[in-house]
Amino acid sequence: LVPDDCVVDATLGGAGHAGAIAGRLGKKGVLIGFDLDADAVARAKKVLEGARPDVHLIPGNFRHLGKELERLRIPSITKALFDLGWSSYQLDSGRGFSFRADEPLSMTYATTPAGLTAATIVNEWGEESIADILFGWGEEHYSRRIAKAIVERRLHKPFTTSVELAEAIKAAVPPRYRHGRIHPATRTFQALRIAVNDELGALTEGLRAAWAHLAPRGRIAVITFHSIEDRMVKHMFAAWEASGEGKRPVKKPIRPSDEEVSMNPRSRSAKLRVIEKVVHRP
Repeated sequence: LVPDDCVVDATLGGAGHAGAIAGRLGKKGVLIGFDLDADAVARAKKVLEGARPDVHLIPGNFRHLGKELERLRIPSITKALFDLGWSSYQLDSGRGFSFRADEPLSMTYATTPAGLTAATIVNEWGEESIADILFGWGEEHYSRRIAKAIVERRLHKPFTTSVELAEAIKAAVPPRYRHGRIHPATRTFQALRIAVNDELGALTEGLRAAWAHLAPRGRIAVITFHSIEDRMVKHMFAAWEASGEGKRPVKKPIRPSDEEVSMNPRSRSAKLRVIEKVVHRP
């Protein structure tokens, strides 16, 4: 970063990245932050109080990045960061993201759910559709088995909480999977979260908008935490490089060091990919 950069933090979360970015920008710098969660925006506002750069905090999805830049009359950006990881604030939000707490089955990033929820999917969608999203977006090997159990269980009593769903999933899978390294509901909850928030669609739109507004020599960095998102980012970056529009400084993803993992165990599965926009000379 340089002091006069114009930076987008697409996922404010706990505002850790936003605070660090703001600390490296000067008075001529600009920081634009996005988050659907109004609480995250409020946290960032507090963290960035008195920051030197011009700060714009947007309570919305980063898929609208292009429209928001136009609204702010910002023609181009020099850096963009998409950290697709989780913060403890989200897990403790009371919206059903965690299967370790008995919470309403919402799974929406927006503070006030206005559309699709996880409860809608598990209580109203067809068995085949449920199985398809569990396999496609959760890479769940027992997707058919879990979907069948969900449909059978809801006939007697609709799902209302995250623990009810987690228990039904646990009962549906084989014992060896039930007591495996990760909780048997992990991949199902991931798939439902992705479906509810249209995460892959939002990521595609957000990255394309950031690329369209990125200045020559500008960079986009994306931190992913599961293979589905990582593959999508890898393919988009590779396509921009193949077209001559961009260049990846490092082809393979950057992974955390052993020291970082020991300090922050959640970073274990993180992958960082970066692409730079190529300068086309006349």
